[in-house]
Amino acid sequence: MIEEDFCLHKLALRDIRPTAIRVLVLRTLLEMKQAMSVSDLEAQLDTVDKSTIFRTLTLFLSHHLIHGVDDGSGTLKYAVCDDSCQCAVEDQHMHFCCECCHKTFCVKSIHIPSVQLPPGFIQTGANYVIKGLCAACALRKKE
Repeated sequence: MIEEDFCLHKLALRDIRPTAIRVLVLRTLLEMKQAMSVSDLEAQLDTVDKSTIFRTLTLFLSHHLIHGVDDGSGTLKYAVCDDSCQCAVEDQHMHFCCECCHKTFCVKSIHIPSVQLPPGFIQTGANYVIKGLCAACALRKKE
């Protein structure tokens, strides 16, 4: 289980005032070790309503505590950023979406490649998603 002090430290690094709900949402995101949608969080936090979760995620996004992942599922998913991340283009990394269990994982060791754009174009973001089977689903498929 993620310690409350660790969550408080991460919130403080991003100048986010800690509340019980903010600590709870952050702890859940950290413990799941995968990107989660609002619905995923709502299922995990059955005592917290959807609008509170959404407002908390919006605040976290605006302070670069989390980043949104468009994995092609039609639902935005969220994952906790590294402490040094500012969600700039050079901070963005690959995501892996399992086609079996539908979990989305950050692959922080693989950064999105730089692309030479035509003159006058300015890149503000990128989405790099690889689809396939995660290790757990691949193992089950072999059995």
